[in-house]
Amino acid sequence: MMSLRKRLLEFLEEDLGWGDITSELIIPEDAKGRGIVRAKEPGIMCGCEEARELAKLMDLNVKVLKRDGEPFDKGDVLLELVGSVRSILAIERVLLNLLAHMCGVATYTRRIVEKVRQVNPRVRVAATRKTLPGLRLFEKKAVKVGGGDTHRYDLSSMVLIKDNHIAVVGDIKLAVESVKRLASFAVKIETEVSTVKDAIDAARAGADIIMLDNMTPSEIKEAIRALEVSGLRENVLLEASGRITEENVVDYATTGVDIISMGEITHSAKSIDISLDVEPLIKE
Repeated sequence: MMSLRKRLLEFLEEDLGWGDITSELIIPEDAKGRGIVRAKEPGIMCGCEEARELAKLMDLNVKVLKRDGEPFDKGDVLLELVGSVRSILAIERVLLNLLAHMCGVATYTRRIVEKVRQVNPRVRVAATRKTLPGLRLFEKKAVKVGGGDTHRYDLSSMVLIKDNHIAVVGDIKLAVESVKRLASFAVKIETEVSTVKDAIDAARAGADIIMLDNMTPSEIKEAIRALEVSGLRENVLLEASGRITEENVVDYATTGVDIISMGEITHSAKSIDISLDVEPLIKE
């Protein structure tokens, strides 16, 4: 919670600067109002905790009307803020930006997950580390809310031997064996491969997960057949990654992989259009 509060405070400081001079010049200090946050297009709700924390930071009361993961339609009210009009306007842009982006990622992830489940319900759709600096916590959460897998949160989460590691070490087998010798037993070992031979070598060396990177669906099927013939398929999880889009994700889902990871669900998700309207509360 402290990490979330710290991040939200940084967002507010970025937007507020030395203060909202427009509201301070126009809105009476004691003016009270209700801020109504409404969807202008359908989507999946995400960001309830963040909205509550933002409201708390500005001494506002919040009523959440759509829970994380719940679908909404155009015109639906997602939440309401009650309190100082100046405070509502002070958090308006941060709140809307964050909700729009998180709902966008959750909505896009849900759409991809549903497409994949129609052809293979066992395949997991995962995010990558292709997130905007400072927003990973929020984007990864949105992927989870949308039904996806967060994959690793950071470089310390698991071992993932990529092409640049192999380029320096010189050999996939040597890289995997070195990690298995030195790393804790609790650490999962994944390695990136781009050929059938490398997939076989990685499996024989003891990798837990093999990422079939930038391979076409037909190349992935070839790699899986080779692993099956070698008696290695059941020893590893197989992840397809690289150049996977909404247009071709079904083709990858039918290859026989266990995981499909897509940077697109975070870096290319369209924000949901969300607005905030303020109604003054009349003193009795």
